[in-house]
Amino acid sequence: MTTAEVVAAYLAAFATGEPDQVAKWVTDDFVNEHTAALGGGCVGRDEYRKRLPGFLGSFADLVYDVEQIVADGSAAMAAYTMRAKWQGADPIEIRGIQRFTVRDGHIAHRTDYWDSLQFLLQVDPEVRAQLSKWLG
Repeated sequence: MTTAEVVAAYLAAFATGEPDQVAKWVTDDFVNEHTAALGGGCVGRDEYRKRLPGFLGSFADLVYDVEQIVADGSAAMAAYTMRAKWQGADPIEIRGIQRFTVRDGHIAHRTDYWDSLQFLLQVDPEVRAQLSKWLG
């Protein structure tokens, strides 16, 4: 598989809702990095796999709608819109970009760039009210 195909398959695996289907695409020493204030990273496939049930459980029907994948050798970037139902109820949409390093057909490093304020605005009425008040 090409680097772009590995990235596409990894992102598509989230729609299965199955932690093992997602985790099978990462290396044993996988580095999962988030730049957003609400994101939490980890190192290692085992640790990542442990965290996936909570993540997938909170974001029901999660789909990464990939807008574009750009790959160069083992490096790739994917622009996406993540769609899900937060805690099974409120639909959310968050745009972002993920940067990848692919090694031997698996994701070795992922850095996810997304706006955590957009997430809060969609799921927390209090945050929406405070921001409206602040912006006037």
